[in-house]
Parts: sequence; C-alpha cells; structure tokens
Amino acid sequence: MKLNIDGINFNILIDDSKISQNKIPILFIHGFTGSSDDWEFILNSIPSDFLPFAIDLIGHGKTDSPKDSKYYNCSSIVNQINSVITFFNFKKIILAGYSMGGRVALSYSLKHLEKVSALILESTTPGIEDVEEKKKRVEHDLILAETILNDGVENFIEYWFNTPLFSSLKTLNNFLQIIEKRKTNNPIGLANTLKSFSTGLMNSYWDKIGLLNVPVLLITGSRDKKYTEQNFIMKNYFKNAQHKIIEEATHNTHLEKPELFTNFVIEFLNKLKGSNEI
Repeated sequence: MKLNIDGINFNILIDDSKISQNKIPILFIHGFTGSSDDWEFILNSIPSDFLPFAIDLIGHGKTDSPKDSKYYNCSSIVNQINSVITFFNFKKIILAGYSMGGRVALSYSLKHLEKVSALILESTTPGIEDVEEKKKRVEHDLILAETILNDGVENFIEYWFNTPLFSSLKTLNNFLQIIEKRKTNNPIGLANTLKSFSTGLMNSYWDKIGLLNVPVLLITGSRDKKYTEQNFIMKNYFKNAQHKIIEEATHNTHLEKPELFTNFVIEFLNKLKGSNEI
C-alpha cells in the first residue's frame, strides 16, 4: 500500500486483512540500497500473534525520492517512521532493522522510548564516537554519493556488492536477482541518503542505549568481524540484550542465511510473548 506523508508517497508492505489491535506489530526496516521486498522471506513465518510489515525508506524502492536532502536526515526519517506508526494507530511496536535500518530503529527508539516494546538489530552500529573518524566517514559517503550521481546506480551497485562486506552474497543462487533489484533504485534517493544519513553524521548512541529498558536481539555474521566485535561490546550496554552470531555469514545475514535468521527471530518473539514483556 502507498501512504502519503507530508506529500511524499511511502511504500508499505503489509497484509491489510491481518491488521488488528490484538496483534503485536513488528516493523522490518531494510538497509542501504534495499527495500521492503528484502523481508518477504520472513513475513509469513512470523508467529500469528504478531503483525509483521515492512517499509521502503525514503529514497528507496517504491517510495518517493525527493530532491531536497532535508527529507533524508535522521530527524526527518524518525518522524516519517512515527507518522507510519501513528497512521496504523499502533501504541507499541517492535522494530527490526538491518544495518542502516538498525540505525533508524535505534534513533527512533531513543526518541520514542514509550512506543517501542522490543528491538531486533542486525549488523547495526550505535554510531561513531571518534570525531576524526566521523569526519572521514562523512567525506567517504559524500564521494560515494557523487559517484552514484555521476556514474549511475548500476555501476555503483556493481561496486558496492563487490566489497568484502558482502562477499558471501556472491555464493547465493539468487545473487544476480538481488543486485538487479537494487539497480532499480533512484540515484537521487541513494545519493541523498548518503549525504544526509551517513553514519558519520549520526549522533553516537553508545552512552544512550542503556536507556532502552526493552528486550534486544542482536544478530551478526561470524565473518563480519567488525560488527560482531562491536555487537559483543554493545550487548553489555543494553539492560536486556542477547547476541546471536550466524556462522559463515558476513554483513547481510538475513539474505545469506535466511532460515537461521528466521529461527533466531521466532525464538526471540516466542520468548517475548511467553514472558509478558510486550
């Protein structure tokens, strides 16, 4: 379905027939260059007590890609997510985010503590603390943004998925379909996302995530050393978190090992329901 928020059309993947106040909503948020379609594999596997749905973030998939970069900063994206949640009249929600989508989920949770009942964060960082490192990341992402605008989305996607971060994806039978889908993204949308929602521009949440007194599931791939080590540390910053590592996976564990990823998520959700924590 399409939802208009302040003149911008957002694409939402949801089963209208299952919308019920008796179900616990869980919003899946994709990563950079992704879309709501990335989560189709898991939506029908979620326990019936929950209402899973997904969104195309601004500048991605079938959602609009406005030229003004102000719509892509952290505050704007958090407000857009809040408008979606408000539209469906959800009082409490579980957020599940991958990579950039995890940063969105964290940012939203820290602004709306009262609305989030649990978090699932895959290959997610709470931000960069070092000032110089933040500057380098911003500069790097600005260069990538210009590359997208100058060379086109297709060339960028070919480059992006040839980085070590996604090395395991190449072994998948549907790898070509994965990258072809991402080539349909709007260059302005992707470039503006890098310019305005770079990890270097995002506030560091290391000293704030302890405020989240909700159950948290952290998932990383064993071959993604940086994020696995970072999440090992993150686990102790949260008040109630567990960290699951998917063996032989790199950054995008849900595409590389969908069955294992799904099992971890279902196990987490069933425990939530059984413990009355949501």
